[in-house]
Amino acid sequence: MTLGGMRFGAWYFLPIGLGIAAVVASLLIVGGYRLRRATALLGDSVQVKSLFTFDATRRRGYKGVLLVLATLLAFFAAARPQFGKGERLVPRTNLDVVLVLDFSKSMFAQDVQPSRIFRAKIEIERLVKALRGARFGAVAFAGDAMSFPLTADGAAVAQFLRQLSPNDMPVGGTAIARALNHGRDLLARDPRSAEHERVVVLVTDGEDLEGNPVEVARQLGEGKTTVHVVQIGGRTPERIPEIAPDGSVQGYRTTPDGHAMTTALSAEGEQQLLDIATAGGGQLVRAEKGTTGIDTITAALRKKMVTELGERVENVYADVFHYPLALALLLLLLEAFWPEAPKRTFTRPVPPPRRPRGLRALREERRDG
Repeated sequence: MTLGGMRFGAWYFLPIGLGIAAVVASLLIVGGYRLRRATALLGDSVQVKSLFTFDATRRRGYKGVLLVLATLLAFFAAARPQFGKGERLVPRTNLDVVLVLDFSKSMFAQDVQPSRIFRAKIEIERLVKALRGARFGAVAFAGDAMSFPLTADGAAVAQFLRQLSPNDMPVGGTAIARALNHGRDLLARDPRSAEHERVVVLVTDGEDLEGNPVEVARQLGEGKTTVHVVQIGGRTPERIPEIAPDGSVQGYRTTPDGHAMTTALSAEGEQQLLDIATAGGGQLVRAEKGTTGIDTITAALRKKMVTELGERVENVYADVFHYPLALALLLLLLEAFWPEAPKRTFTRPVPPPRRPRGLRALREERRDG
């Protein structure tokens, strides 16, 4: 509710305060009327008033006005008055993005410097910063998946992915279907997500040989959730480094027979990733020029937020409720400590000189004579 240049965050307290102030004023008026009536029953009003040391009628009236004003100001403060302070540009928060990042050991490959997984984390942090106002969730997966629920704190999601490593995954592999199911569950469990634009960003360098990720992507697309796919790596074989817990390279992984272990997408794997993006109504982006391709998805989502979802200009208001509240407290204190009659001062009368009596008085009279 806006009144003049003032806005009220809880305007319904205004009529409540007016009603209660009217009740308080009515009770004070009725109390004064009954006091005058009771005084009149004692006898002649002139003679009765002559018995009073002070007529407190006017002071009671002033105290009543202070009480009514304090009541009005207290409810005025409860209505949360606010004054306009300026404007700010706020992106709409109706975009939910679930980041599904592959943490299989092949993501240690260094065809994208310094490594696929390291570069992916950097570009995901850029995505989070670029989409200011969106909500984020995350799924980290290899042979199994672990997730982070949707939150407006994008930095927390980026930190969740940053602190993980392919060495932390308890089960090896590339279970894309299982990871997409985790992402779908994150969106389904959030009550506000149904009203938002929903996007899943899958970042992977492999293919799923266990489940059916295309079918899961189709279900997401039918539920109005867009699935974008970022493909890292291609058909060119890349050696996989052996990374120690401290992040140092300890040579390269080898097969049990001693041959170099490499990672490369087959033609079927590339087609599977394309089918996932198509079924989810999104796009497939392939890594190139030393990047993973996440920046391309970031730019597309940023443009979507600005054009389709839109940014809005929001008025910024400053709360000023503490001013009427402080004034109400001051009036209550004044009403409480303002006496109905002025302070009376008493003076002790000077006693007359005592006259000596008896034998002592006779002796004094003889001495004086």
